[in-house]
Amino acid sequence: MTDTDGDVANHLEGDPETAVQIGGVQGDVYVNSHVYKNEPPSPLPPPGRLHVLAVDDEPHGLEEIVYLLRANPHVMKVDGVSDGITASQYIHYVLRRKEPLDAVFMDIEMPGLSGLDLARLVARFAVPPGLVFVTAWDEHAVEAFELDAVDYLLKPVHPDRLADAVRKLLVRAAPHDRGASPADPVISVERAGVSGFVRLSEVHLVELDGRRARLHTSAGKFTARVPAPVVAADWDAAGFVRIDECHLVARRYVEDTTRS
Repeated sequence: MTDTDGDVANHLEGDPETAVQIGGVQGDVYVNSHVYKNEPPSPLPPPGRLHVLAVDDEPHGLEEIVYLLRANPHVMKVDGVSDGITASQYIHYVLRRKEPLDAVFMDIEMPGLSGLDLARLVARFAVPPGLVFVTAWDEHAVEAFELDAVDYLLKPVHPDRLADAVRKLLVRAAPHDRGASPADPVISVERAGVSGFVRLSEVHLVELDGRRARLHTSAGKFTARVPAPVVAADWDAAGFVRIDECHLVARRYVEDTTRS
């Protein structure tokens, strides 16, 4: 369909019942479901295996995150798209058909529909997939976690950090016993150029230093592979108390608090 000037105009194709209308993106944009219309339903994934969508408008960035996800043994299927509007179409169609979609790994700064806009759209579903942001900038971290993001990865993505995000998604997707104690998360860290892991229960003090977060444990100090804004937003709910602008302390090490 074209307008009088020969340009392609927005129009609706396929089944109107499965089309998504998005407002405020240079007018009304209609996302058509016919691209995926003839695909047969996917089988349900076995336990511990994830169906993931990756979204990045930069070809190299999309290729890298898809490669890392496919190399992870806990990921069963990865689809990649290059813009937020196509991603919204994919998500709407898959969830409407009640097919599995466990997570969306997405860039933030994309033309047309940003990653944050896409996250707000996804949040409207009754059972939305987990959201993992993959970006070169850390200033959106607080807003991302306000949108209930599972993780926030900085480019270039290190395989250990991606493995952390996948582990968090598995914990999120797994059924939980109400009487069971929460799992002890493992954090990817670095010291003297050597990568390793530290359990959250081993950390008693977090020092926020610019874009970095230093973790103090009985075994020494480590630099977390996660930006300081993410730590500040995420760890308040993980048993840590902020004692000043730059420090968080594990609640189990706090005996008393006194206001001056």
